[in-house]
Amino acid sequence: MKMSAQLSASATAARAHQEMFAYWASLRRGASLPARGDLHPSGIKRLLPTVSLIDVVREPRDYRLRLAGTGLYSVYGREITGKALSEVYNTAAADYWRKELDKVVDERRPGVGVHSLAWRGAPHVSILWLRLPLASNGKDVDMILGYDAIVGAQAEGGFSGIRAA
Repeated sequence: MKMSAQLSASATAARAHQEMFAYWASLRRGASLPARGDLHPSGIKRLLPTVSLIDVVREPRDYRLRLAGTGLYSVYGREITGKALSEVYNTAAADYWRKELDKVVDERRPGVGVHSLAWRGAPHVSILWLRLPLASNGKDVDMILGYDAIVGAQAEGGFSGIRAA
């Protein structure tokens, strides 16, 4: 992939992240976090293929993918809806996600980052991720809204540029 194509894909991903963040922020009621019930798919229709909803499981804390958009199937090579982190990722990747999701829950603030798919044998592909806290009571995070922009290329045609952005 040429540098200009990489920069273009990254800029597209950044715009998609801004769009998702703005949608989430528009649902807030003052200091209260939005709840799952506040989400309306029509408000983020263009982003839905790589949207996820992640349940926060209590005691001991863990995370389960309640919903994973259809665009994530090609990233993971299988359906991940309904699966716990340990069922989707190897140990190192599951630990990475637990740490990042714990921050979203504990700080009640969005998280953003880049995660390589090297653990899946695709070191040239990365996820530019955004995780946004949701709380049924406006305060205690019980679900996380996720958005992933996929950047990279795969020789076998699995990934090409950026998806769902």
